Amino acid sequence: MAHKSDLIATDIQAYLKSHEHKSLLRFITCGSVDDGKSTLIGRLLYESKMIFEDQLSTLEADSKKVGTQGGELDFALLVDGLAAEREQGITIDVAYRFFSTDRRKFIVADTPGHEQYTRNMVTGASTADVAVILIDARKGVLTQTRRHSYIVSLIGIKHVVLAINKMDLVGYSQQIFDTIVTEYREFAAQIGLDNIVPVPLSALRGDNMLERSSATPWYQGPTLMEYLETVEIEDDLQHRPFRLPVQWVNRPNQDFRGFAGTIASGVIRKGDTIRALPSGRTSKVARIVTHDGDLEQAVAGQSITLTLTDEVDISRGDVIAAAASPPAVADQFQATIIWMHEEAMLPGRPYLIKLGSRTVTGSITAPKYKVNVNTLEHLAAKQLELNEIGVCNLSLDRAVAFDPYTDNRETGGFILIDKISNDTVGAGLLSFALRRAENIHWQALDVNKHARAGLKGQRACVLWFTGLSGAGKSTIANLVEKRLHSLGRHTYTLDGDNVRHGLNKDLGFTDADRVENIRRVAEVSKLMVDAGLIVLVSFISPFRSERRLARELMQPGEFLEVFVDTPLEEAEKRDPKGLYKKARRGELQNFTGIDSPYEAPEKPEIHLRTALSSPEAAAEDIMNRLRDAGMLYPADELSGL
Repeated sequence: MAHKSDLIATDIQAYLKSHEHKSLLRFITCGSVDDGKSTLIGRLLYESKMIFEDQLSTLEADSKKVGTQGGELDFALLVDGLAAEREQGITIDVAYRFFSTDRRKFIVADTPGHEQYTRNMVTGASTADVAVILIDARKGVLTQTRRHSYIVSLIGIKHVVLAINKMDLVGYSQQIFDTIVTEYREFAAQIGLDNIVPVPLSALRGDNMLERSSATPWYQGPTLMEYLETVEIEDDLQHRPFRLPVQWVNRPNQDFRGFAGTIASGVIRKGDTIRALPSGRTSKVARIVTHDGDLEQAVAGQSITLTLTDEVDISRGDVIAAAASPPAVADQFQATIIWMHEEAMLPGRPYLIKLGSRTVTGSITAPKYKVNVNTLEHLAAKQLELNEIGVCNLSLDRAVAFDPYTDNRETGGFILIDKISNDTVGAGLLSFALRRAENIHWQALDVNKHARAGLKGQRACVLWFTGLSGAGKSTIANLVEKRLHSLGRHTYTLDGDNVRHGLNKDLGFTDADRVENIRRVAEVSKLMVDAGLIVLVSFISPFRSERRLARELMQPGEFLEVFVDTPLEEAEKRDPKGLYKKARRGELQNFTGIDSPYEAPEKPEIHLRTALSSPEAAAEDIMNRLRDAGMLYPADELSGL
């Protein structure tokens, strides 16, 4: 497995040296199902002599056993490594392969064509310099072709090879080739893709892969390999402002404190003035430390550790930048979101946002619009479904340093992670900070929560009652409030039905509306706790994510989750409002417990099993828990509050 080079036999050191200094091109292959992506990459690996003899033997055996070419070599099997891929003849996961020629080294990402695996295509495109977009000459430009092209444009890939494959199946027709190219260029012009090189191919037969094919005498452009070997990639990262997302604070001993990371862009030199963000503190570079020793300067792509001349508080997730051209700092943005999960994006739900080396909590508003990838028109939307692309406002729980994605991929791109499952559910591109984030500041008040609660002789808190409809939440909350009131405590109950008559009257019962329903109530509860009240919240609140959001809005010890645990069959027997009967008849959609899930609390502070006790006993149990926790101490014990 090697290139045929005279240097291998005569001067192996010179051969290895020539490989060491060859440029590296990362490219992605994408397109619709069965366009021939894996076959194309397999052919490139085969023709570039990057297959070991045992791999070739395995390929020959597999081609006879599970191949699709009648016993001939099935090059797709070199890339489709999963058993399910071989059985179905499709690509499911992203497959990365390395190969090289005498002129260049390559890393190619073979991405799936099925619509449900578009998220894998986003992963592969995130580091690519060139996109090879395949089109089956028999089918022309498809929806998935447009979707992948739009994502390529969003991700910022500037160079596109339009590989019109399977030309052998259309008689190598120039007319079909020209028609497809014309249609694609019209679409590409609308999304800003203008550096397009169309190539007529037969990946299976090798036409125009490494050598021009006699079957297409009308084609005078480069072969696919010729283009990949010669395309010039504008490596302008070194010419952009310096950015170093801090991945680790290196403190091996008391005499050394360094900030380690990979340079995202720019150049850094000893003595340069830097600014740490989001704090804004400045200092100068004392040393540039690497595994191989200190450097005078370092450039984009290098992994380094910086030491500074001053003691500056910098943590993982901060960004060290050029003092003269720092990134912006904000906590609210407009962003483009590519949704990558089967479960829809729910506006208002808290997600983990990973931007560079920093992870924060954030939520997304309802989309301003989503994009129809066929027509590029902007459509109204309340949420984003799998593979949909929309423009939304993003709000974070703290300020972060960032650049617009068009200026810097590393400091402008982020992923969204579900806080419960830890799944990556979306990818996003920051456009700009919202100006309102700069104009809104928390107003400090002299009369605070503790003073208000102290005047009332109590500790402010939230009792959050959650459970199925008919579990008895409102009944128990009402009994608890009566007991608290008799003790002279200042309370307020937020009941699900009551709130929907006013504050949340505009919301329905879809998952997205349920999330927004709880988000609003959680924010109101926070204000009431700040007023020094004991707040009783009685809502089904079926999702753990939203209950966690409510908890995180409060200070430790202020949020008490009360799980009113009633089996579904018992709740249906009670059915005080007749809702279960309507849901069973199909008259109520998205009813919790029937056709919408209820996620039971995992570690509630108070767990009530109402099938085994009366509402009065449950209320008394809560009062005892509050006394034991010191929540109901008399006013004369509040002097230390």
